[in-house]
Amino acid sequence: MKIDGSVALVTGANRGLGAAFARALLERGAKTVYAGARDPSTVTDPRLVPVRLDVTDPAQVTAAAELCGDTDLLVNNAGVLGPPEREMATNYLGVLAMSRAFAPVLARNGGGALVNMLSVLSFLTFPQVATYAASKAAAWSLTNALRMELREQGTLVVGVHAGYIDTDMAARVDAPKLAPAEVVAMALDGVEAGLTEVLADELSRNAKAALSQPPS
Repeated sequence: MKIDGSVALVTGANRGLGAAFARALLERGAKTVYAGARDPSTVTDPRLVPVRLDVTDPAQVTAAAELCGDTDLLVNNAGVLGPPEREMATNYLGVLAMSRAFAPVLARNGGGALVNMLSVLSFLTFPQVATYAASKAAAWSLTNALRMELREQGTLVVGVHAGYIDTDMAARVDAPKLAPAEVVAMALDGVEAGLTEVLADELSRNAKAALSQPPS
């Protein structure tokens, strides 16, 4: 799939990684970029098309699929850290709801691509982030199932995993962080290359490689 000339929808596009996705899509020549946000007034870039979208609200998800019926690239980026119920509702069930709603849209528009922004915590966990990691592990499992289910309609499903990214979510973390633009570039390069998985840093690559080992 080529980004140039595509029509994309990014969830959680008003700040952080979502805003970086939206900017990069425009820079790569996307014809239209729908910017999903719970409060569309927080989408300030005039080149974007704001869409009221809380991925945990079924009515808003349905309305977005109707409004953005020309979408051929869906980026499921919206995510939260805590409390546990909200993590699962947004990070897993929100991805499921958006994917269900937009799968027929992507099919009508030639297949396109669906990108799920996951995490190194899809592969590993520790006590401080146990419930967040569980939601991302569920989203990773869902991504793998979607890849098989949507293959017949020609939709590329890409899972993107990364460690710490320099956004508000990791503001209190004192560790090396990836720049949002760097993660986005790798993700969109992966879409154009037809990759099904993007491991954005050494931490994610090592964690994925260690899955076959006994738990430490």
